Amino acid sequence: MSRNYNVIENEGMATIKAWTKGVPFEEQAQQQLKNIASMPMVHSHIAVMPDVHMGKGATIGSVIPSVDAVIPAAVGVDIGCGMVATKTTLTASQLPDNLSGIRHAFEAAIPHGRTGNKRRQRDRGAWHAIPEVVAAQWKTLEARFERICEKHPAIRRSNHVNHLGTMGTGNHFLELCLDENNAVWIMLHSGSRGVGNRIGTYFIELAKKEMERHQVNLPDMDLAYLSEGSEYFDDYVEAVEWAQDFARKNREIMMLNAIAALRKAIPVEFSTAELAVNCHHNYISREEHFGKACFVTRKGAVRAEKGEMGIIPGSMGARSFIVRGLGNPESFNSCSHGAGRVMSRTKAKKVYSVKDQIEATQGVECRKDEAVIDEIPHAYKDIEKVMDAQKDLVEVVYTLKQVVCVKG
Repeated sequence: MSRNYNVIENEGMATIKAWTKGVPFEEQAQQQLKNIASMPMVHSHIAVMPDVHMGKGATIGSVIPSVDAVIPAAVGVDIGCGMVATKTTLTASQLPDNLSGIRHAFEAAIPHGRTGNKRRQRDRGAWHAIPEVVAAQWKTLEARFERICEKHPAIRRSNHVNHLGTMGTGNHFLELCLDENNAVWIMLHSGSRGVGNRIGTYFIELAKKEMERHQVNLPDMDLAYLSEGSEYFDDYVEAVEWAQDFARKNREIMMLNAIAALRKAIPVEFSTAELAVNCHHNYISREEHFGKACFVTRKGAVRAEKGEMGIIPGSMGARSFIVRGLGNPESFNSCSHGAGRVMSRTKAKKVYSVKDQIEATQGVECRKDEAVIDEIPHAYKDIEKVMDAQKDLVEVVYTLKQVVCVKG
């Protein structure tokens, strides 16, 4: 059987196996991956997903197994970012012809976006009065957070409980979708919000100081790492695993609130017990691959062990996929986390207009203004080609098309 990935080999570095056949693979991303592959802690090889594109520190769409060390910037600052999707018993015919009421109900139920000032109490993307469900879930996280802050007080100065159950900005979203059988799904994308950003930024800087202290030469300072047994290694792993738990609870709360909002918006009884998927795509995990226990950093990649369910969203106006992992060991049991950008947000805003955005999101109830042009589907790779490039990593279980989209 012919392999479905390309191989990049270079003397003195780990092999790079890239599932990029038929999709763009920018030279800057390739160079960034070569920098990572030259790092001494990389185990076996690096796996590259078809949505690959250049990121800060590590390449988005990369899977990096490491032994005895972790690279904080490879996880990044949106720790635990991921997806959750829930299938409902509703069908398309039970939805109203005009879906603006559902969009406005979603927008009212879930804080999203960010007010452009530094006054937290006025930020529309945060809670001002903490709801009971958020307070209850925060209590399950609080003791561990306090332990982390005792050692690293700077982390306390972050948005934490007031961001639990909120969406954020950028490519984070909440959608109402239809599958190929016209069943209605709710799907959303978010991570660990302000507190995850603070944890990521804080430990990235500590790792850089460690490299300077020990005079370690790196191809890129953003690849600064923490070695097992070093002063901050255990603290970072503890903090990042906590942030991942925060992110998962964040999505669970938003999903509960989205379901409640949908119940209020339409006069039809429904349940949501059929299928729910909640998966990270920016995180570290303790796993064993090719005979060694290691930390696997998935930066814009989803775990796809055999039989494991995952979510691969397209862009606004494109199809998304609920998938089942095939457990391909060469990819470290991983798949892509989406379509992947082909141009930066800044460039997209220069190249495309509101008219282009309206045409690209035809049939979707969503904002169609200058502030969301950076999320236009044209700024992303063709999701169909991305899926074809990873057909040996996952099988498609459901194909979704959004009809309502709320952007952060």
